[in-house]
Parts: sequence; structure tokens; C-alpha cells
Amino acid sequence: MHAIRLHTFGPAENLTYEKVEDPEPGPGQVRIAVAAAGVHLLDTALREGRQGPAPAPTPLPTVPGREVAGTVESLGDGVDGHWLGKRVVAHLGFAPGGYAELAVTDTGRLHEIPGTLGFAEAVAMIGTGRTTMGILQFAEPGPDDVVVVPAAAGGIGTLLVQYAKHAGATVIGLAGGPEKTARVRANGADLAVDYRTPSWSEQVQAYRGRVTVVYDGVGGDAARESVALLAPGGRHIVFGWSGEGIHDGGPYVVEGVSEQVLGPVMLEKAGGPDPVRTLELRALAEAAAGRLTPAVHRFPLSEAAAAHRALETRGTVGKVVLEP
Repeated sequence: MHAIRLHTFGPAENLTYEKVEDPEPGPGQVRIAVAAAGVHLLDTALREGRQGPAPAPTPLPTVPGREVAGTVESLGDGVDGHWLGKRVVAHLGFAPGGYAELAVTDTGRLHEIPGTLGFAEAVAMIGTGRTTMGILQFAEPGPDDVVVVPAAAGGIGTLLVQYAKHAGATVIGLAGGPEKTARVRANGADLAVDYRTPSWSEQVQAYRGRVTVVYDGVGGDAARESVALLAPGGRHIVFGWSGEGIHDGGPYVVEGVSEQVLGPVMLEKAGGPDPVRTLELRALAEAAAGRLTPAVHRFPLSEAAAAHRALETRGTVGKVVLEP
């Protein structure tokens, strides 16, 4: 099979497209003919050798990638035969192997893709969608809310805009540049604002005055100005700080206003014996019902390096997916 391999930590150019041995499913595992592999901002940190939340440093060489969708084409010992030929999606955890034509994973990680949901869209929901469901646990929008979504053209931002609109909220999406703001507007936002414009916060105030919820995965100046627009009692839900660099600094928070809802907090809130799976199931159900439609930015598998560069420079719209 062909796969993307990383032999040395460093820049995106270190990702190489190579011919490698086919992986074999072990007991309790299946092998998936990959139709779509998700690319996450965390993948770029792991590529550089930054461990982040990973439990251990990645041994090299490795095939990166932690999210796949495709068709089950081979079964390991002890696996129920009903899985053969099923359209499935899985988050591989911190086990690598997603950027490839074939990938193996435990059956406990599999979800059968519901209905006619596409492979790339299923990958988006298993990662980006799962995170979105986790964020929404802390501030469920309603008809009385005026919501600001920084990075509204991104993968999570796209879904937050759709969910809030479906709930009846007034939604203001921030994005950088006319192309992205046009996408935000087309996605259903009541107002799409270019945060690169010096007076953007004045546009928001003139449109609807104070806001009630800011869903913030960006940090930086966009977060500071958004929080300044909050009405008394407003909520600042912090789930990242990509605008300040994933490797440096930390989220922008205001005591008594901000609530940090990073990974472990989301899972604790979801509860149950397998909170990750709980959020994944919710995300897939929302997509299958047509309430959420993820934005997908597609690259050929062979162009994984270009996908990483685009992601790092904010040159993408929606979930980045590699297709063999």
C-alpha cells in the first residue's frame, strides 16, 4: 500500500509518500480500506516532535494520522463477520496509521457510518464533530442568545454556527478575508464579519449590541474584543487558542466570565463508561439527521505535506481530509 511516513521530526516537508507493507489486523481488529483520513492541528505538533497530550513520544519512523473512514476489508481473529464490507469510521486514539491506503484498529473504536453520510464527512464528525458536541454541553444556545463564533469558517466553527442557528439563536461569525466571510454567510450566520478589519467589533455592536455567548477556540485579539462585547452574565466558552499558536502561551480567559472546556473537562461532562464514544455517537447522529453538515477541505493523500502547511497557515476551510 501507499502511506505517508515521517522519518524525522520537523517541517511538513518531512512527510513523504511511500510504498510500505500492508498492515495486518490482530485479534479483535479489522483492516479498513481507507477512503478518507482526517488531519488535525495536533498532528502538526506531533510531526514536529512536540508530545502535547500524547501519552508518550511518537517512535519513528511512523505513519501519522488518527482518524479514518472507509470499508472493512479484512478481519482479525475473533471479530464478528458482520463487520466485513461495512462502511465505518474510527478515531484511532494516539495509535498512528491513518495517513494510508489501509489502516487497522480495534472493533471497539468502530462506528458504522449512518445512512448516506460520506466518508470525508464521517471523519469530520468523529473528530471535529465530537469536539463540537463536547463544547455545546457547556453553553446550549437558544432563541434568546446572540452568539459570536471566532474562526467561524473552520471545522468546529462551521458546526457551531449551524447548531446555534438550528437552535434559533442569532449568530455572528468571524473569519479572515472576504472568501471566508462569504462561506460563513452561506453557512447560515446572520452576520459574517472580517476580524482583520480594524472596526469589526463596532460592526457587531451596531448590528445587535451586546452578545450572550462567545465560543472561542482562537484566543488573541479576536477573543479579547469578542469578550468585551459580552452582556452582563454572558458566557465565554474557551476550547483552544489557535490564534496565539498551538505550541505557545495559553488561552485568553477573564475571571468570572470565561470557562475553559478543554478535553478532559469535556469528557467529564459527557460522563458514562465511554464519554468519547458518547460524544462521537451524538455527532454522527446530528450529521445523519441533517442538522449538521461539516465543511471539508480535501487533499490527495500524496499531498499530506501541503495539507499540513495549509493548516498551519490558516489556508484551509473546514476539516482537512486526505483521500487516497
